[in-house]
Amino acid sequence: MEAAAPAGSSMLSGLSSGVVLSLIAVLWTVVWQNLQHLQLQQFFARHLSRHARRLAAMVDPYLSVTIAEYEGRRMKRSDAYEEVKAYLSDASARGVRHLRAEGAKDADKLVLSMSDGEEVEDEFQGAKVFWEAYSKQPPRSDGAAAFWGGGGAQEERRFYRLYFLERHRSLVLDTYLPRVRQLGRAVMVKNRQRKLFTNISTSQWSHVAFEHPKTFATLAMDPVEKKRITDDLNMFKNGKDYYARVGKAWKRGYLLYGPPGTGKSAMIAAMANYLDYDIYDIELTSVHSNTDLRKLFIETTSKSIIVIEDIDCSLNLTSARKKKEAAEEDDKKDKKDGGPFRPGEKKDTSSKVTLSGLLNFIDGLWSACGGERIIVFTTNHVEKLDPALIRRGRMDKHIEMSYCCFEAFKFLAKTYLDVDSHPLFDAVGELLREVQMTPADVAENLTPKSLDDGPDSCLADLVKALEEAKEKKASGGDEQDLQEEEQ
Repeated sequence: MEAAAPAGSSMLSGLSSGVVLSLIAVLWTVVWQNLQHLQLQQFFARHLSRHARRLAAMVDPYLSVTIAEYEGRRMKRSDAYEEVKAYLSDASARGVRHLRAEGAKDADKLVLSMSDGEEVEDEFQGAKVFWEAYSKQPPRSDGAAAFWGGGGAQEERRFYRLYFLERHRSLVLDTYLPRVRQLGRAVMVKNRQRKLFTNISTSQWSHVAFEHPKTFATLAMDPVEKKRITDDLNMFKNGKDYYARVGKAWKRGYLLYGPPGTGKSAMIAAMANYLDYDIYDIELTSVHSNTDLRKLFIETTSKSIIVIEDIDCSLNLTSARKKKEAAEEDDKKDKKDGGPFRPGEKKDTSSKVTLSGLLNFIDGLWSACGGERIIVFTTNHVEKLDPALIRRGRMDKHIEMSYCCFEAFKFLAKTYLDVDSHPLFDAVGELLREVQMTPADVAENLTPKSLDDGPDSCLADLVKALEEAKEKKASGGDEQDLQEEEQ
């Protein structure tokens, strides 16, 4: 019995050791598998990738740089892409078989660029490089593209790819590419054709060439006020360093207000021609939401005037805004109490742009995206606008476009009839002090209607029109017209 005890104890000891070893083996297997999955897989992948790159470098010694048309997943058009495109326009015309053509500043010329799949060679300080143009369809699952681009998000995405030898890496990246961008900007300035944009849908721009002939030289306005405006525009255009020093976004707001026919749209055209800027004319009633308004703003470029005309009619931004919102809330409650949506009802497609969204557009964080932009609002009834919308800092300069004064009349007479004085000038001046007539109406009366018309007949027509306006005013006709307009 005493001999059996050590044998049993030995068996138990061996069994315990086996269990321990089995547990250790199981634990080690689990740990090893996790280590293998987490570390060894990455270890081998890194080494294989490194060797694959070395092998590829031996077979293909060229490096590449890709420049996309859009930055930030289609949030903003790439300046670098447009500069490369402009730089390559001359080279494309010489060495490429298939080209794209766009209108140029000169009506008889075209701006050329490479079609997809084409390649052009360039040389810089002994280094040969190759530019390739290509495009590809965006993935349907790209939610950001669908968000920012709307229906246009599925358009082809275009790219330029630059190939160069690895030994020229420093030369190409540090010297050649900056030079390409500088020369590209110079070509863009040379070929630039100013454009007039409008939002054709809720968040997309379309454009035509901007060819409005109005300038400050032909704008009927008091010369002193005209000088103040041009001085202000000059200060803004040359104020990049000033705006950076004071910590403000490089933008400025102008509010043009006055009766219809006083030249508000003509003033915008004159400003654009004076500054050599593009115009973005926003139709707010076509913008469905604040987000869509932000998309449109991001797509605007520098050196541009962003215009919202008749803003008092575009959205509910008047002092009666709260009353309308309360009425809309009541309507929603009525519909909710009345049950689900009925088949005969129309879906609400009206604009949901709010005053808050518009204020953020003017001077919020997004207003600093880009620079050198002027924002212009026009209105016939400045007193109806919410004070928060037109305070200084948002609409920095308020310009009243008023009825025709005698100085403006003399300017129009010189422009339309080429006369500096006439016996009827005194009669016109006297009548203009008694009645109100817009510059548009004065200009229409001064416009010759036939070859037989001259200064005498045109000025006589103007005197007659002013006398009729005076009689109408005396009979209370102007007050009746004003009441009908208010209604």
